[in-house]
Amino acid sequence: MVKTHLSGIQPSGLLHLGNYFGAIRQHIALSEQDGEHFYFIADYHSLTSFRDAERLRELVRETAITYLACGLDPEKAVLWRQSDVPEVTEIQWLLSTVTGMGLLERAHSFKDKVANGVKPNVGLFTYPILMAADILAYDSDVVPVGKDQVQHVEMTQDIAGYFNRNYNTEVFKRPEMLLAKSESMQKVPGIDGQKMSKSYGNDIWIFEEGKKLKKLVGKIVTDSRPPEEPKDPSELFVFDLLALFLEADELADWKTKVEAGGVDAPGYGHLKMRLKDAIEEHFAEAREKRLELLANPKVVDDILAAGADKARARAREVRDRALHACGLR
Repeated sequence: MVKTHLSGIQPSGLLHLGNYFGAIRQHIALSEQDGEHFYFIADYHSLTSFRDAERLRELVRETAITYLACGLDPEKAVLWRQSDVPEVTEIQWLLSTVTGMGLLERAHSFKDKVANGVKPNVGLFTYPILMAADILAYDSDVVPVGKDQVQHVEMTQDIAGYFNRNYNTEVFKRPEMLLAKSESMQKVPGIDGQKMSKSYGNDIWIFEEGKKLKKLVGKIVTDSRPPEEPKDPSELFVFDLLALFLEADELADWKTKVEAGGVDAPGYGHLKMRLKDAIEEHFAEAREKRLELLANPKVVDDILAAGADKARARAREVRDRALHACGLR
C-alpha cells in the first residue's frame, strides 16, 4: 500500500540550521523512499504574526529555493504554496464546526506564544484547525514531526474523529506521526544554547558564509576558562553544533583534547573556527545550487505551479467528500 507523507514549513524567516537538521534533511531523505511525499510552504499560517507582504513573498520563494537547493527532487516530492490550494480553507471551516473550544484552549503552541508576549488573535487560536485541514486534505498517512509537534498531530487525529463521528462517515483518514529518529534532529542549539529559533534571534542561516558566519559563530556562548584548563565537552554548546557536521573520529579527537587540557588543548576560538569551516563545507554544493535557482526564477515558479496542481486535485476530492457528508453537495 502506497503511503502519503505530508509536512509543511513556515516562511517566517530565512531557514536556519535548526530547520535543516530538524526537518528539511528528514523530508528530503523520506522523499527518496517509496510512497507519496507532499511538502507545502505554509504562507497562510505565517499571517498569524507576519505583516510584511513583500517580505513574505520573498521568504516563500526563498523557502522553496532552500528545499530545492538542499536536494529535494520535484519528480519525487510535491512542493507548493499552501495558499495555492483554497480547498484547504474550505475544509478548515467544515472542521471548525465540529471542533470544541476546549481542544483549542489546550494547544501548547498557543499558550506558549501568549506567555512569551505574542498578542493573541483568532487566527492564532484556530491555528490547529488549519493545520488539521492541511494534513487531512491530502489523505495523509504519515506526518514527520519532532517532539514539540506531537500535539499538532494528536489534535488532528481528534478533529478528524469529531467530523467522522458527527456525520457517521469515514471522510477523513486518521494520520499517524513519524517521530524524528535522533535527538540531534529534534533540537539544535542556537548561539545562546537555547533551541535555535528565528523568534529568539539565536539562529544561523543555512547559507551564511564568510565574515558574517564567522561573526555569528563567534557569538556562541562560552565561558572565560583558558584553553589549558580541562573541560567537559558535554557542557559546551559548541560541541552540540560540531556534532552535526564532523565525522565521529574527528569529533572524538577534539573532545579528547578539550578534556585533557594542557598546552596543546584547543581554545574556544579554534573550536568555533572549525565549526565555521564545517558549516561552509557542508552547504557548499547547496549554496551553488541556490545561486542557480535565484538566477532562473521561472524554474522555481514552474515547480511550485506543478506542485499546486497535484496538491489541489487531491484536496478537491477530499473537500467534495466532506461537503457531501455535510449535505452541501
